[in-house]
Amino acid sequence: MDPKPHWLRAGVATAGVLLLAIVAPAHEGSNPSLHGAVRPLPRSVVLDARKVALGERLFRDPRLSESGRLACSSCHRLEEGGDDGLPRSVTNTGEPGAVNAPTVFNAAFNHRLTWRGAFRTLEEQAEADLRNPRHAATTWPRLLARLRDDPEYVRRFREIYGGPPRREAVLDALATFERSLVTPDAPFDRYLRGERDALTPRQQRGWRHFVDYGCISCHQGINLGGNLFARFGVFADPSDRAKKEKIYPGRFLVTGNEADRYVFRVPSLRNVAVTAPYFHDGSAATLEEAVRRVARLQLGRTLPEAHVADLVAFLHSLTGYWRGRPLGAPPGEAEDRP
Repeated sequence: MDPKPHWLRAGVATAGVLLLAIVAPAHEGSNPSLHGAVRPLPRSVVLDARKVALGERLFRDPRLSESGRLACSSCHRLEEGGDDGLPRSVTNTGEPGAVNAPTVFNAAFNHRLTWRGAFRTLEEQAEADLRNPRHAATTWPRLLARLRDDPEYVRRFREIYGGPPRREAVLDALATFERSLVTPDAPFDRYLRGERDALTPRQQRGWRHFVDYGCISCHQGINLGGNLFARFGVFADPSDRAKKEKIYPGRFLVTGNEADRYVFRVPSLRNVAVTAPYFHDGSAATLEEAVRRVARLQLGRTLPEAHVADLVAFLHSLTGYWRGRPLGAPPGEAEDRP
């Protein structure tokens, strides 16, 4: 028998720096929240409210795309989970894109952005999406001309930035709005802050399994993920080998290093219950399916169904609040925060 605990025996093949959480296994009666590998989201962030409002208008404005059909909010629906609910996002040509759209909520806490980890800042990613021929497909001269033709945009940019719309100001406003998209006070956040009955008994069992099985080795930090790279398929090949050439190569597209093929930025698990489907290709329709597949591919394990149910219950405890209601809740079903 391998004497190493699950979280160390599983291991993770990564490219770049691996932040492996060294966490003692949890047991019945223990308190995994005290291990320090995860942190609650802040209840508020201090930002310029004028920039946030301007950034939201830009985020929702299809005029930022050359076709006038796609806004940032087309792929990142704020009234839902901050994604688009599709296996792969639709491009400006109407065809499916290469990957599943990650949620924009809490993205500011990720160390890199996009599945392949191509960008370090929200500003870099925003500019790349505006110029990407499959996304906004625009240029700065054309985009700025459209914004300068709108008297309301001209007024707001002059008031906030002291001049007409310009590249740096557009990117700053968009990024500032995205930094405001924090979803605090999930039941798990309250649990981490000491409210022990914030999680149901099943969710607490799921949290213990999450630590024991080693999920926390990759999904840790303030976003329960988003802070390291990992190979998809450590203990098993996730693909049909006959079709491998069609599989999205992940970080290889950034580095050109063969060792980075099928390496991805580990996704955040924040609000994961409202961001189906799952994985970079949207190939898992439910959390149950995603949990089973991760256990097989990344941990080399087949989990008891009771443990799968406990883990899924725990993942539901990661849904936070935005603008007074649980993320993903239908409008009109607002709830007061606990």
